[in-house]
Amino acid sequence: MLKRSKFSAVLAVLALVGVALGLLGSAGSAMAQEASTPEARVTSAATAIADDAGFVSIIKVSGLIDPVLADFISSSITKAENEGALSLVLQVNSTGVVVSDTVLSDLLRQMQSSTVPIGVWVGPSGSRFTGPAAQFVGAAAQVGMAPGTRLGNAGEPLIDGLDMNRLAPLIDSTVSNQEAADLGITTLDAPTVGDYLVNSPGVKTREITAENGETRREPLTQVRFGQISLVAQLMHTVASPAVSYLLLTIGLALIIFELFTAGVGVAGVVGAVSLILSGYGLAVLPTNWWAVALIFVAMIAFAIDVQTGIPRFWTGAGVVLYVIGSFTLFDGLSLSWVTLLVGVASVLLAFLGGMPSMVRTRFSTPTIGREWMIGEIGRAVSAVNPDGVVQIREALWRASTNRATPIEELDRIRVIGIDGLVLEVEPEEGGAKDYRDRSPRSGADIPAE
Repeated sequence: MLKRSKFSAVLAVLALVGVALGLLGSAGSAMAQEASTPEARVTSAATAIADDAGFVSIIKVSGLIDPVLADFISSSITKAENEGALSLVLQVNSTGVVVSDTVLSDLLRQMQSSTVPIGVWVGPSGSRFTGPAAQFVGAAAQVGMAPGTRLGNAGEPLIDGLDMNRLAPLIDSTVSNQEAADLGITTLDAPTVGDYLVNSPGVKTREITAENGETRREPLTQVRFGQISLVAQLMHTVASPAVSYLLLTIGLALIIFELFTAGVGVAGVVGAVSLILSGYGLAVLPTNWWAVALIFVAMIAFAIDVQTGIPRFWTGAGVVLYVIGSFTLFDGLSLSWVTLLVGVASVLLAFLGGMPSMVRTRFSTPTIGREWMIGEIGRAVSAVNPDGVVQIREALWRASTNRATPIEELDRIRVIGIDGLVLEVEPEEGGAKDYRDRSPRSGADIPAE
């Protein structure tokens, strides 16, 4: 029904567009007459100016400067040069870099040699531009900062030829927007990116009077916003410390959950994908791999006690190892307290309460004993040929059967053996004779369809 309503809405919009195009054709003479009025002549003149005013490109640089973001900046500079942009503006909010000095130096040289002026605007309010990437201001044509932002801790210059009048106060300290203006670091008063644009050299503007009598300027020059691709944005997000850490925790926990349940593999697939994405992020970030090993060992320790269904010594050892690994995971980067609290609290909740309780009450383990299941009657949730999933007393189990006796979906089955966490089953009718007499129960517990 929802799809049908959406389709109807699309048809309605297309009909309106068709009517509008028809009206445009019949109104051509009226538009020509209207063009002779003073207001129309002003609008036409403004449009003509805008067509000749060129364009300015703006790209957002947010988060750590990683290989994805560095490549995006480099390709944006090349694209601005090839398309003849008036300038390229980097709207930045970044607190560090995770690329090599060589990559960062190449970016600085590309900014220096660019035929298109490159500007830097730190904003919006609350943004920070710190770390070696702050040396961009030494290669920029102009710099602006929004109120409430900070800039600095750029370190020693990576290349020659940077504007040291700007960089000198930023080598080992940060400055506010007002301090940057007093020191001559910023060249524009730019509370917003719009203010930055209208005050930029070469940008054509016009004054507009609002209803309250106030006048403001708006750019006639076109503004084009460059965007990073969705896949690149995903990789950039994954390469942030908090996301990589949480994905690592989620992936390992889900895989352990999958090992001790009789699910159909969803948790395992999600866990594997999480681990792959986390692996990429950890490879990009400055990671202490021995800390990753501690987290892996912690998960193994948790799994030992999950097997017994009771948190004991290994759970305590796992908690200690996981906390140490979490606090030392990255070299030179720190996780926020919120991120650490979420990670540690989630692990404690899962391995002290959730998983042991689930194993004890629903799925059982060899420690508790599952001999009662031999001879139990159940139902095939999926075809078992030779592997599949069955339902025994409201619980789902992985199951296998002899290839000579395949079981169809929804057929009744009998448990004839247990191999680890996999049940060996046969059809209720037509199975091996020697198992029939071992069934102490009837099929009364099987819910009716």
